[in-house]
Amino acid sequence: MGFAEYDAYDGLGLAELVRAGEVTASELLEEALARAARVNPRLNAIVLEMHAIARERVKEALPDRPFRGVPFLLKDLHAGYPGVPCQAGSRLYRGYLPERPAELVRRYLEAGVVIFGRTNTPELGIVPTTEPELYGPTHNPWRHGVSPGGSSGGSAAAVAAGIVPMAHGGDGGGSIRIPASCCGIYGLKPSRLRTPPGPDDSEVLYGFGVEHVLTRSVRDSAAMLDATAGPEPHGIYFPPPGGSFLRALDRPLEKLRVAYTADPILPGEPNVDATRAVEAAASLCEALGHQVDIASPRIDAHGFAKAFFYHFAAGVASELTAAEAHLRRPAGPSDCERTTWLLGLAGRSIDAGTFTTMRRKLHEEARKVVAFFDDYDVLITPTTGRPPMKHGELDPVGFEAQLHDLMGALGTPALLKIPGLVDRAASRAYAFAPYSPIFNVTGQPSASVPLYWTPDGLPLGAMLTARPGADALVLQLSAQLEEAQPWFDRRPPTRA
Repeated sequence: MGFAEYDAYDGLGLAELVRAGEVTASELLEEALARAARVNPRLNAIVLEMHAIARERVKEALPDRPFRGVPFLLKDLHAGYPGVPCQAGSRLYRGYLPERPAELVRRYLEAGVVIFGRTNTPELGIVPTTEPELYGPTHNPWRHGVSPGGSSGGSAAAVAAGIVPMAHGGDGGGSIRIPASCCGIYGLKPSRLRTPPGPDDSEVLYGFGVEHVLTRSVRDSAAMLDATAGPEPHGIYFPPPGGSFLRALDRPLEKLRVAYTADPILPGEPNVDATRAVEAAASLCEALGHQVDIASPRIDAHGFAKAFFYHFAAGVASELTAAEAHLRRPAGPSDCERTTWLLGLAGRSIDAGTFTTMRRKLHEEARKVVAFFDDYDVLITPTTGRPPMKHGELDPVGFEAQLHDLMGALGTPALLKIPGLVDRAASRAYAFAPYSPIFNVTGQPSASVPLYWTPDGLPLGAMLTARPGADALVLQLSAQLEEAQPWFDRRPPTRA
């Protein structure tokens, strides 16, 4: 027996019903499973089932915490759950079983959620779309054949379609905010290391990566951050104290100094829908009484983009090496997708001196961005550089594709020195995501808010970013915008 009114509530609302005895955790779980069975064959958002584990959990006395009995999904990347495969969307990790839980997963369970599956992600979470060869593409609930974004695309699609009120995601270059934008839901990237990366890591992707949730309501995001934020045992970094993020939503928001721009921060071209999305958000902020100016940080966009690419390539090379412990042999091109293999080759060709120079470049440009917030409380940009893409739009074509095949076959990065080859590959990704990566490097809190839909019905978020550590401020402004222009009941065509 399910609960038909399930998606009329957010996560906190469902938990209140469980505490009041109006519905049981078992009924909520069965409703979520039934919804997944109806729409997941069309979406391909959930790629691994944990139904038996979830049904055993709801038989237990669940913690009397904020999300008691709320169905929940984990992204198939990081977030280890003992005995449950975590394959990172890759053949590299096929059959990999974590031996101990991630600290973040332990905190999710303590918050009361009931985890019943894993969601789709691009291989190793590398690209801003969700089309892994291992599982196949996830479809956007707003339009079949269109990407839900990435790398938390499966989670975003499941939330938008009403399978769950919230789901786990991670963001190393926009991977919570981009899919939130593409799927018309809310996605907060907290400040650097606000949530725990342990017990196996003290940071993810040089500290660029941080994990949190994608939600339909702002208050769910705030409450889950309350449940998961804070230092962890044996961690070597300590995030700034934040107080209660949920209680911060009840405090009056003072008049803010808001800057906005539609100009891409990284290499890219302005897009009419992205411009409309940011202008709509800026106008709403002005109507709410905030001071609003056109302004943006000025950085060496091409220098930053190149340095960020080098960091990603080096990270992929390291991931290939780490995967070899699971494979118990050297990794080869048949173990992963072409893009992953080529990035790994590129990363293995970077010498230590060059990498250190690129790291200094990122820090130099990041400090310029943080200095911008001496004059402004919040910067609003589009979340993405354009509306959601069709599947396959990031793939190389023609001669470029032939060169990629040749490099993969030869196993050498030498062809990467062909003038413009790397630039063309990187420019496709930056053209779609020219705003989000900079705030992974600065570590600032940044959220995608669903305030705009294109004339043909696709969502495109506005991204709110505040100074480092000001997660509460981002959540407060997000909640104010949510109240002024509610999105909770706006549903896509493919929904449970």
